[in-house]
Amino acid sequence: MNSVVSRMSGDHRIAIAVARFNPSITDSLFEGCRATLVESGVAESSLHRVSVPGAWELPLACRWLAESGQYDAVIAIGAVIRGETAHFDFICAECARGLQQVGLDTDVPVAFGVLTAENGEQAQERADPARKNKGREVALAALDMIALRAEIERVT
Repeated sequence: MNSVVSRMSGDHRIAIAVARFNPSITDSLFEGCRATLVESGVAESSLHRVSVPGAWELPLACRWLAESGQYDAVIAIGAVIRGETAHFDFICAECARGLQQVGLDTDVPVAFGVLTAENGEQAQERADPARKNKGREVALAALDMIALRAEIERVT
């Protein structure tokens, strides 16, 4: 386990916004994320999952969660799979830009758990908690940012 995360206490509240589009993928990502947070000492009751239609809606939902003042971090989970049109490019770029902007504007860490895959098989492999487990990675990123903020606040 990451040394920063291992110093954390378990009293942090984390919101997880999960896109409903591509549910078999986003549900796997969420499970890997949830399991990692709980294994890292975050109480299940401190996790708040909200459902949004798709990746396009994630930035606004994450803004609402971050602005609520109730969470130490927000995690965005989604999956965008390349299709035959440029739609993929617009959704991926604007989702990423929007999520970054939420973090910068609200001062609440927003962890990016949105897969941008070439095909469904690639997305499934990356989401599967038994294989690449990108849900775990996004959970650890959120925990690292919570710990980093606490560390910076202690020394300043």
